[in-house]
Amino acid sequence: MKLVVVSAGLSVPSSTRLLADRLAAAVGRQTPADAPAEVQVVELRELAVEIAHHFTSGFPGRALSAALDAVTGADGLVVVTPVFSASYSGLFKSFFDVLDPDALTGKPVLIAATGGSARHSLVLEHALRPLFSYLRAVVVPTGVYAASEDWGAEGLEGRIERAAAELTRLMTGLSAAQGAPVANGGPAANGGSEGANGSEAARPAARTVPAARDGKIRAGELEVVPFAQQLAALGSAG
Repeated sequence: MKLVVVSAGLSVPSSTRLLADRLAAAVGRQTPADAPAEVQVVELRELAVEIAHHFTSGFPGRALSAALDAVTGADGLVVVTPVFSASYSGLFKSFFDVLDPDALTGKPVLIAATGGSARHSLVLEHALRPLFSYLRAVVVPTGVYAASEDWGAEGLEGRIERAAAELTRLMTGLSAAQGAPVANGGPAANGGSEGANGSEAARPAARTVPAARDGKIRAGELEVVPFAQQLAALGSAG
């Protein structure tokens, strides 16, 4: 599984990057041993000039293009921004503005932020969650906010572990669903060959994956309803 961490910290060292690294490490600890997470970090500070040029030219530079490809191809994302003027930073928003609008559809995302005061903690619900819901990502229930006084205090590590567990379950469940064999016992289930007599009975039974059932994806206690299915339900209700 591929985990991409997007960090919008500006300083060096950065508390935003520190939180991003702790979240990535927590996901790594909870990933199954037979499918360890491959972690890639995207530092937006290093892409600021290319992001600005993209807005004026319409074409991404080489480093920005690689970062956009990494985010698009990830199995899950951890996104962390500092709080500026009670919201995410302009650099953070600009990066997701140049991303393809459909790139995050159905993708598990863990949202996190850092700030100087606990009073900004609602940025997770008032700014970050609506942004990624608009992009049709699957945002994990637990967001992680770290104020200056949270570092080394009781509570932050628990939130990190809980959010990482939620993201890991979603990533694992979606990976299992994508790798599930064909339900009718086709080539993915039996290597493309039938039994000696060529009959359906000779084919091995296809394995079932609990994570994909009735058009829904389940990962642990979480259940993801595809966006198209949600729209259809709203239409029938009206």
